[in-house]
Amino acid sequence: MPPLRLLFCLLIIPLASVAQDDLLGELEKQAGTQQTVPVAATFKSTRIINGQSVETVKRNHLDFRISHRFGRLNSGAYELFGLDQAVMRLGFEYGLTDDLMIGVGRSGEQKAYDFFGKYKLLRQTPGRIPVSVTLFGSTVIRTQKSFVPGETFSFQDKLTYTGQVLVARKINENLSLQLSPTYLYRNKPELVGDERLLLALGVGGRLKVSRRVSINAEYFYAFRERNDDLPYHNSLAVGVDIETGGHVFQLHFTNSLGMIEKQFIGETSGAWDQGDIHYGFNISRTFSFNKKKNPVVN
Repeated sequence: MPPLRLLFCLLIIPLASVAQDDLLGELEKQAGTQQTVPVAATFKSTRIINGQSVETVKRNHLDFRISHRFGRLNSGAYELFGLDQAVMRLGFEYGLTDDLMIGVGRSGEQKAYDFFGKYKLLRQTPGRIPVSVTLFGSTVIRTQKSFVPGETFSFQDKLTYTGQVLVARKINENLSLQLSPTYLYRNKPELVGDERLLLALGVGGRLKVSRRVSINAEYFYAFRERNDDLPYHNSLAVGVDIETGGHVFQLHFTNSLGMIEKQFIGETSGAWDQGDIHYGFNISRTFSFNKKKNPVVN
């Protein structure tokens, strides 16, 4: 080998080795950074279907929600299989920070007003935190008059309180699962013989089938003492989420007419095996109040 070519090789080999080490080091640094980034979009909405998800509205964003539940499918053709009947809830949810949000809503069912807050306590982070944890608390005021002549309700009687610890894990890009231990306290239950304190456990999930479409399901098991005089059943719902730019549409079937925890966890009177199934939908539209930013969906 000529002396000049040999000298050239002796100079290039160390430089190439150093460059390779720098490149590998940079790749390792980027990989380490990615591992510390919290998981995003465990669910696409602040609701799985009826129940809350671990998601919160982003800071300075307002989520306007319209929810409908139609009558029972087994009501027959005369009622257009429930479409002649409808119950609606209007809600507003606002992000005070990226982790803390507040909300208010009004339901036609029982003419109830609900006030709530959610705080994202932990965010799932690869290699560090295995799950996301969000705390939820709400107060509901039932304003509907009693159907029983002579029966009166004080203001305290109309109040119901709910507390939940929402624990979720995004298994992969397509699958997310959540557990929802629930504490529900009614100052005065709707029916005689029902308990004031009701504990329940919710299980929910989301299966992504395309970029903008997912299949969702949830089930709430209420730990109430067996009482054959009470017409209540556990809540089950299945549906589809469709994201269309600034909106999220949730189309679903459920045996629950109510859309707040007091109602669908504690007072679901429909049974799936008897055809007491309600078709329903949720529409979510999120507006941004951040300057120089367009509306986005959380």
